[in-house]
Amino acid sequence: MLVCGAAAYCQTTGSCAQALETPLHDRAALVIQSIPAGITVAGTDSNKLRITCTSARDRDEVHLHLSGDPGRERLTIDSDLEHDNNLQIRIEVPHRTGLRLHMGAGQVTVNNLEGDKDIDLYAGQIVIAAGDTADYSSVDASVDIGEVKASAWGVDKGGFFRSFTRTTANGDYHLVAHVLTGEIDLQ
Repeated sequence: MLVCGAAAYCQTTGSCAQALETPLHDRAALVIQSIPAGITVAGTDSNKLRITCTSARDRDEVHLHLSGDPGRERLTIDSDLEHDNNLQIRIEVPHRTGLRLHMGAGQVTVNNLEGDKDIDLYAGQIVIAAGDTADYSSVDASVDIGEVKASAWGVDKGGFFRSFTRTTANGDYHLVAHVLTGEIDLQ
């Protein structure tokens, strides 16, 4: 279902039972709030946001709520299911998309994506293919309990309250990743 107001602000709702697509401009911002899942965000050559899901359970029970416009979208993923350990969500966006993602638990993988990244998990793993380190003016990765691996910058720290911070005068993007308990891997 697609509903648009006079100001071109649109809302789309659907489920994981079928792919959801909507226009998304290059250099747009995408904010994601999700139930626990495995989420992969992948940059593509398309100017569309495309969401697909796989699950061992009924995919009609996983709800997708998309609101905003092609320059700034908000995606909320929720479910009637009490628990689904096998929920995998793939989100394809234009290569140059800013990403903000918050999820209680799970695994987040980000590939082939330029732009700001701000990812926060309570428990789980964040894997980011960071690309060229010169693209970032600031990097801040931290775990309360776990490990921060930033092989792109030659860092590997594990234990309690581990972090890696780097700032430079150059670079266009900011990268922030935090996990309360788990692992961050910046490649």
